[in-house]
Amino acid sequence: MFSFFSPGAIHFGRGQSQQAAKLAADFGNTVLLVHGSQASRAQWLVDACMSEGLTVQTIACRTEPSLPDIEAALKALEGRAPDVVLALGGGSVMDFAKALSALIPSSGAPITYLEGVGGGRPLDAAPLPMIALPTTAGTGAEVTKNAVISVPEHGVKVSLRDPRMVPRIAIVDPSLMQGAPKQVTLAAGLDAVTQVIEPYLSNKANPMTDALCMAAIPVGLRVLKDLVENDAPDAWDSMAWVSTCGGLALANSGLGAVHGFAGVIGGMTQAPHGEICGALLPAVLESHLKNAGAQDDTAARLNWVLAHIDTYFGQGEQGGGLACLRDWSKVMGLRGLHAIGLAEADFPTAAKAASTASSMKANPFLLSQSELLEILAAAA
Repeated sequence: MFSFFSPGAIHFGRGQSQQAAKLAADFGNTVLLVHGSQASRAQWLVDACMSEGLTVQTIACRTEPSLPDIEAALKALEGRAPDVVLALGGGSVMDFAKALSALIPSSGAPITYLEGVGGGRPLDAAPLPMIALPTTAGTGAEVTKNAVISVPEHGVKVSLRDPRMVPRIAIVDPSLMQGAPKQVTLAAGLDAVTQVIEPYLSNKANPMTDALCMAAIPVGLRVLKDLVENDAPDAWDSMAWVSTCGGLALANSGLGAVHGFAGVIGGMTQAPHGEICGALLPAVLESHLKNAGAQDDTAARLNWVLAHIDTYFGQGEQGGGLACLRDWSKVMGLRGLHAIGLAEADFPTAAKAASTASSMKANPFLLSQSELLEILAAAA
């Protein structure tokens, strides 16, 4: 028995973004456009909306969304609730927009709806309709039901979560993604690969998520080098699809230890989410290897994943892929946990907090404190 949540429509492919304004007009006359730090990159969408006769408000998401940012935006938008929210940007923009679409109609203090620090109060009302246009191929946030928000007062990142927060429409257009800075592409690509591997190994996996992950895992691993090293158009098309598959999968079967740690470490260091995931993935898969029984289902799934990593990063040599993936990522500029700001003295705090993170609940194995510390040391 399982449930599956997804957008009402997914429009995939180059050029699909050109219909965003027309689709927005179906929801009403006023639009809130959430974009990244450079407003000029969103001007084409502002112009398109105005051509459709829509009234447009804009708001910038300059960093990963924080509770103070959300509170300030909600105050600025008081009395000016839009008919539809448009999000154009990376995962942070998607999460900021999803949080605003959820919280504008709700009456309580924003913190009360957050998991962990706020108790996870259910939303008072349905979120505003949202159309998501991602500009990175990594988070899959255009099809998920949560928004990750940092709470500086507590030094953590937590989720605002509700099945109704899945955007009404996702427009995945690789032409919006290509040409991103290499470090952004690397972090996002590693995040996309992680987010099809973890749901496949999750203890909450189901036949729908298995179908998505089994199709996407080989593709993501195959194109990752070409994406990062060559900015290849075909690789962008493929990774954009992998990222969307990962978003659908994680929204419906959870993740695992990589993301259990990522939210905690992100809150402690403010490092990019995808970079943290990339640093942790090999260490977590090595931990799974130590825990998997020779004949159980998790072992079979894990061995299937590792065989594909061997194929695309280990030159086909059995067992060599993880080390090669780690080495290649480092050569491409990926930093370890120490370099992103997590000192060894912080490991016990990070491990303890990660052990109770929501993503950790879907990890295929219950990890002890010593095992969590081993993962951090291996990823450092």
